[in-house]
Amino acid sequence: MINIFELIIFAFFAAVVLYQLYAVLGRRIGRQPEDQPAPVLAVEGDQPNAAEGPGIEGADLSGLAALRAKDPAFDAAHFLVGARQAYEMIVIAFAAGDHATLKNLLSPAVAESFEAAIATREAEGRTEKIEFLHAPRADLERIEVESATARAVVRFLSEFRSRTKGPEGEAVDDRRTAELWTFERNLNSRDPNWMLVHVDAAEA
Repeated sequence: MINIFELIIFAFFAAVVLYQLYAVLGRRIGRQPEDQPAPVLAVEGDQPNAAEGPGIEGADLSGLAALRAKDPAFDAAHFLVGARQAYEMIVIAFAAGDHATLKNLLSPAVAESFEAAIATREAEGRTEKIEFLHAPRADLERIEVESATARAVVRFLSEFRSRTKGPEGEAVDDRRTAELWTFERNLNSRDPNWMLVHVDAAEA
């Protein structure tokens, strides 16, 4: 039978083991759930008007009421997001000679002009690649509605790097541009997309 002395020894070792377990498991290792910041909850209620959003301040929105009368779902801020994406796609596609992408975003007249410039570049044995250095800035200049046609003029400010390869070698050029792009949409059409119909140089 186990005597009292042996029980004391077992109890001592058990106490040592339990202490070691507590010393390891009882520690806080890494970030604990209670250390995480409380989530920021979305605030419900009145949201800022689109005309007060980024890129809308100072715009001539006299045609906005006429546009919303025909298309109540139109949102100027949302439109600018799409316009900026279209701008980047068109600039990159033009440099790369991506005819399929350009065809879906340009009016026939603008497409013809772009295609002529691409053909000239290819005839000279040149290729170009565009890389935006910063996200382009898009500001809504004005909105016009004429019959069933809506037009939105957007000022784009951008900085990009152009890498051109030709018979004489490769050239790298950092550029800053300011342009006014006019987008157009047929309000009687089920197609919600806007097409680029005109490009003008603008003051930076």
